[in-house]
Amino acid sequence: MKKNIYISVIAALFAGFTLTACSDFLEADNKTAGGQTADDFFSKDASALLTAAYSSLKNYAFSTDLYSRGTDLYIVTRGKSVSDFDTYTFNTENSTITNLYSNVYRTINLSNGVISYAGADSQLGQEARFLRNYGYYLLTQQFGSVPYITEYINSAEKDFPRTPLNEIYSAVVEDLTNLYNSSSLDAQNHTGKASKQAVAALLAKVYLAAGWDLDTSLGDALQGSYTVNGTNNFTQAASWAEKAINGISLTMSFEDKWSPFNEGNAEEIFSVQYERNGYPGDIIDGGHRMHSYFGGYYGAYDASGIKGVLSEDCQSQKSMYLYEKGDNRYDATYMMVMYNAKKDDSGKPAWGTEGYYAYYNCSADQLKTMPICKVYFPYYYTEAEVQAWIDSHESQLIADKDKYANADVRISLLTLPKVTNWVYVQDDKGVAKWTKTQVAIADYNAQTSNGACVKKFDDAAADFTGGSNNYRDIVLFHVSDMYLIAAEAYLMAGNSSAALEKINAVRGRAGLPALASFSAYKPEYATTGNFTLKEIDLVLDERARELYAEGHRWMDLRRTKQLVRYAVQFSEYIADEAAMKGSDGNIKWYRPIPANEISANTGISNADQNPGY
Repeated sequence: MKKNIYISVIAALFAGFTLTACSDFLEADNKTAGGQTADDFFSKDASALLTAAYSSLKNYAFSTDLYSRGTDLYIVTRGKSVSDFDTYTFNTENSTITNLYSNVYRTINLSNGVISYAGADSQLGQEARFLRNYGYYLLTQQFGSVPYITEYINSAEKDFPRTPLNEIYSAVVEDLTNLYNSSSLDAQNHTGKASKQAVAALLAKVYLAAGWDLDTSLGDALQGSYTVNGTNNFTQAASWAEKAINGISLTMSFEDKWSPFNEGNAEEIFSVQYERNGYPGDIIDGGHRMHSYFGGYYGAYDASGIKGVLSEDCQSQKSMYLYEKGDNRYDATYMMVMYNAKKDDSGKPAWGTEGYYAYYNCSADQLKTMPICKVYFPYYYTEAEVQAWIDSHESQLIADKDKYANADVRISLLTLPKVTNWVYVQDDKGVAKWTKTQVAIADYNAQTSNGACVKKFDDAAADFTGGSNNYRDIVLFHVSDMYLIAAEAYLMAGNSSAALEKINAVRGRAGLPALASFSAYKPEYATTGNFTLKEIDLVLDERARELYAEGHRWMDLRRTKQLVRYAVQFSEYIADEAAMKGSDGNIKWYRPIPANEISANTGISNADQNPGY
């Protein structure tokens, strides 16, 4: 939002300062006494401004509210409050939405500043153009039509009307195509800088979004029906996705792809960079908190030796039954086995090679004797198989209150309608015994230790996880995402055989057999009413498995016009289509243009607000 841009960027530039890059971070020293202006500084070296543009991505690279909630895959548990995003009751004054709008425009304005000072065709300008276009892609997916600004805002101008969506898509495509064909960007880059591969990936996403937004017509929102009126954008999306894939086969295991020891691997296309070493401030709060979401609550981290997780964005019932037996993405996505932690002399759990992070920091032989405190088996295990596992791991299932942080061992079989729990409890007299109970899913979700947590974003070097102490890079584009973008684009362009080929390549890496046709897909999750499986559901389910918790889901469902259909069918918080409508009777397909943007921008009035608000 430009009013905030004036305050946080323009006013700072007019005050005059120099910027110094330290690792991936930016510091500012006020030099007003020296009389140096922003124009004086950046006309000589715009690299610091580009560093600021890259760093600004951290403000919105991750947001469970905006990217995950209000969909089919996630719920809150243990009495956590349901958010306005789960219930679609957010409004024009919602701070999370306002901050997204403001922060993305900050990236755009910083990028425009680099282009203004360094030139659009300079190396710096080329990278800035990629960042600017990524910003517009994100804005169009969340807000639809927005003001399209390519000039650096260094004045008090505030008249910026919304630009028609088709014009934004056209301008972004033209600029990115020229960038791919005429730039000196690296062919690939795994250190967080723009590359031709990243440009191709962004073009694939933009063309796919344009195809859905401009070339399809919504039929019945509740049924998720639509009509395809043209296929050129979809054909282009598939072509650019192929360029981004660049012949890379999915030979790396899913576990290795997401290993904290394998950042910047060959499948990564573009990521937001974090670096613990050299961070100038308190490392406890200098990173992000992706590790703290997508799981239950396992006790206070400083008492349990298990990372702090918030009981937010836990597995929905659909998510629990999303993966087929044999799909190795389940084990690679969720932490199924959590190790117990020995207490130190002060009675606190040790970290690193003890507790949760022993999984990463101990050898396979060490883990075979490491005490275990929690295990989460997916639905396709039988009780007999779980009992056999318990019997074979008896020596590791220890509940000693004096030695270990977690006195009770819990093993859960995540089935519906009831979860089966085995709990190994030691009483005050030192007598330990197993108890086996079945708990209704609603009651299970109200407990602690309620379900497996996502491990894809774990930072093995985090010795303490009470704050923003995760320095894993946040991956925005990667190769298997491009396989599924290509699959969706081919499907929408009418080439279902090419679409299925891409889907089967993703499934093959996961250890699953190839599907002979779209109709051969039979998911395990339950549906009710007149929910009839569509071809697009296979694409969306495959994206759910491959990209779980990465922050694509809300935009995927909005783009494909399945948002209402999926929310009504699978969300615990949406009873009917009416719950997703505003007071004007319209469905909230987009986020609202923030109220203070309308008040500050003379080019936008209340009449320009998105439907539903």
